[in-house]
Amino acid sequence: MALPSSNTTTSTPPQAPSVLIRLRSKFASSNLFILFLFTTITLLALPVLTVFSFIFEPANDVWDHLVNTVLSDYLTNSLLLLLGVAAGTLSMGITTAWLTSMYDFPGRRAIEWALLLPLAMPAYIIAYTYTGLLDFAGPVQTYLRDLFGWQYGDYWFPEIRSLFGAICMLSLVLYPYIYLLARSSFLEQSVVTMEAARTLGAGPWKRFFRVALPMARPAIVAGTSLALMETLADYGTVQYFGVSTFTTGIFRTWFGLGDQGAAAQLAAMLLGFVLMLILLERYSRKQAQYHQQSSRYSIHKREVIPGIKGLIASFLSFMPIVLGFLIPFILLAQWALGETINSAFLLLAWNSLTLAFSASLLALTLAIILGYGQRLFPTKTVKAGVRIATLGYAVPGTVIAVGIIIPLAWIDNTIDAWAIETFDIGTGLIFSGSLFILLFAYLVRFLAVALGSVESGLQTIKPSMDDSARSLGFTPFQVLRKVHLPIIRPSLFTALLLVFVDVLKELPATLILRPFNFNTLAVRAYELASDEQLASAAPAAITIVLTGLIPVILLNRSINKSTLDNHQ
Repeated sequence: MALPSSNTTTSTPPQAPSVLIRLRSKFASSNLFILFLFTTITLLALPVLTVFSFIFEPANDVWDHLVNTVLSDYLTNSLLLLLGVAAGTLSMGITTAWLTSMYDFPGRRAIEWALLLPLAMPAYIIAYTYTGLLDFAGPVQTYLRDLFGWQYGDYWFPEIRSLFGAICMLSLVLYPYIYLLARSSFLEQSVVTMEAARTLGAGPWKRFFRVALPMARPAIVAGTSLALMETLADYGTVQYFGVSTFTTGIFRTWFGLGDQGAAAQLAAMLLGFVLMLILLERYSRKQAQYHQQSSRYSIHKREVIPGIKGLIASFLSFMPIVLGFLIPFILLAQWALGETINSAFLLLAWNSLTLAFSASLLALTLAIILGYGQRLFPTKTVKAGVRIATLGYAVPGTVIAVGIIIPLAWIDNTIDAWAIETFDIGTGLIFSGSLFILLFAYLVRFLAVALGSVESGLQTIKPSMDDSARSLGFTPFQVLRKVHLPIIRPSLFTALLLVFVDVLKELPATLILRPFNFNTLAVRAYELASDEQLASAAPAAITIVLTGLIPVILLNRSINKSTLDNHQ
């Protein structure tokens, strides 16, 4: 074999093929992710699509009966409930946010974080405690009768089990949504603008109504929308107080009248209310734009409220905490101390904790995939798909439950019929009769909670870190595992915890979808309270409340840290 001559020029192999291979690999992975994304979107959107499909179903006798008898009550009570809760949460949320943001008064430092505590108290639990306190046989009315020698019928006392009572209970636990967002908006407003209004002769009231309140409008509208969506989703409170709303109507139609079609049509009407709230909130933000100054102009010097006025401010700010958390918590603690913890309670706790942990782990895993997928492929299609996949958080648990059980029951019946015909063996309820259906419902309902925390963590990582890791030969999966996940570990823990607590408190979806002979703390507390065994319900209820305190404490720490960072 002849050797090449000395003047022969050697050349390196062309790089084009390797570049093409990388491009094809990236294209293939992009297509694979988009396929996974839209499969996920389709599954998560299945409950809503199922419910909406019943709009086109012809009306049957049950639906005609509902229209002629109770539908007007469902509509009227739901609207009155929304209006009442809006008035209650706005008055408490805005008042406390303004006082703690702009003024200094006795106890302000403790009050401004304690105002978040009612977030840990589910509405149906506070309803049970106030019923035990204020009902005819409760300690308040008993004390009044003993004090004045009254008998039944000798006096008037507000009826706690009423529409007004439901409005009060829901307002006491939902006002923190408005308080949080309004307070953040007030603190971010430019001190220059407020001082300009002061120099023009505007007093405290005019500065509040004409300057601060309009500038905080987007935040207030967003908080109100969240509170009202939670109001529409509530079942335990309105059912316990005997208030007929869409959620109670769905249960009665499904389990009482045995008509899933009519129940789905009621669920579609309820979903229409939710979509209207979402559209109103988006329209409000679109129509008005408010621009804040940078944080160095936003450090307000709180005005000291002296003397009796300062005590009044303390009283007004402290009352929502007393009514929304302290009184119910103290009552629950007293009742729980008189109950014994037995094996049945431990089984309930085990069921609840394992179910909540499994659901939160699934939600976190899917949130990481979707959040990182958006980072890898930041196209409008992918981003829109991820947003659609997380719309379930705005959908009430009853609607999700109805929308899930109908298709899954059909799939189970179809598989069972085929197995019997082919193998002469019945398969039973594979999906709709197992914990799978509950986990799927929780995933639809709370994926947005996990994704929000994951996205906020990923946004803190500069894209240059991804490029550096990829230049070292790391695959996208290795970048996620070795770079991103260690950095965003606190966000992952927060996401896991938030979903865990939400699942632990969830009542309506669990009531409808739980398998036979399977109970949770929330369901057991509801069952015992419905049987008027309020003291027996206390251990389950206070366990839920104590668990709910953990994210509230973390939220308060996060707010304090953000405030310090902004003021540095």
